[in-house]
Amino acid sequence: MPSPHLRSPLSRRGLLLASAGAAAALGLAALPARAAHEHRPFGRYGSPAARRTPGTLYVDPHGRGDFTTVQAAVHAADGTGRTLVLAPGVYRETVSVDATRTQMTWIGAADDPRAVVIVYDNAAGTPKPGGGTHGTSGSATTTIRADGFTAHRITFANDWLRADHPGVTGTQAVALKVMGDRSAFHHCRFLGHQDTLYADTTALTVFARQYFSHCYAEGDVDFVFGRATAVFEHCHFRTLNRTDLSGAPYGFVFAPSTAAANPRGYLATRCRITSEAPDAYYKLARPWVPSSDPTARPSLVVRDTWLGSGIDAVAPYANMSNAFPWQEQRFAEYRNLGPGARVTVPGNRPRLTDEQAESATRAAYLGDWRPWKQTC
Repeated sequence: MPSPHLRSPLSRRGLLLASAGAAAALGLAALPARAAHEHRPFGRYGSPAARRTPGTLYVDPHGRGDFTTVQAAVHAADGTGRTLVLAPGVYRETVSVDATRTQMTWIGAADDPRAVVIVYDNAAGTPKPGGGTHGTSGSATTTIRADGFTAHRITFANDWLRADHPGVTGTQAVALKVMGDRSAFHHCRFLGHQDTLYADTTALTVFARQYFSHCYAEGDVDFVFGRATAVFEHCHFRTLNRTDLSGAPYGFVFAPSTAAANPRGYLATRCRITSEAPDAYYKLARPWVPSSDPTARPSLVVRDTWLGSGIDAVAPYANMSNAFPWQEQRFAEYRNLGPGARVTVPGNRPRLTDEQAESATRAAYLGDWRPWKQTC
């Protein structure tokens, strides 16, 4: 049986849900049984026989495109500005885009991002063939190092489950690690449990800008984390239930690790946070000060966002290490709504002033880059 806390378009082995019964078991509506893309897998994006531009590569796991795997298409997409069109299906593989393949665009050839799924099941504690374990970064299903990356309507997932590996202590399992500057994700989904979405940079001195619009991310422990300058706009964050714990807290939504020299870290604006866990079992955030950067000063602003009852309104923040109290970091909120946004204890949730809020906008965070104007 699927784990009761895996609410995603994947079964526990990563199969795309095609039946109403399987979808209902995970609390989702099923995709149409005979969608139009079964006959026209690339939809309005043409086909390998009649491609729109020489820079477009078509990927289809059933062999109707130029490549059957995303990684093979990435290897073939040398140079800059290449576009990959992904036909609906499940791509069970790990994918890595190196720093030389800049300005790449991936397009899911379906209106629903659940139809195009890139998934694998490595965790930090998973043994590597040559010895050792993968570690957190190495567990990522998809890793993006190049600047200028854009994705539309794709699900990035890691379906590794704690219940299947009771002896593994490294339970971090990343769905996507993105490090490039000017990286944008529109109408995408990020599915996992611990450390689902790693919004990071290539180096401590690099302030990579990233933008997530109308996206969905789910998890339990620190499932949005890293040191990027990242804007999440109109996104939905879902905190999962856990059967391996008996009490609160179950976990944390955000765990930024912003470099001290970076004036801006994570900004969540006009988003919503819901939960399938018991009320008040989740913290909104905790600061991550990694051993590789002990001077980090994590930064997070959550504004104009609806916080559901899963967030602990009495103590919405916690420490990851007592050596770095959350009160000494750069956490703030502004005009949030919902039961998880109530101020119940004075001083337990820092607030921006109206003047400070004028600088907490997507334009201020992203500078001369305007990814919200991208269409597909």
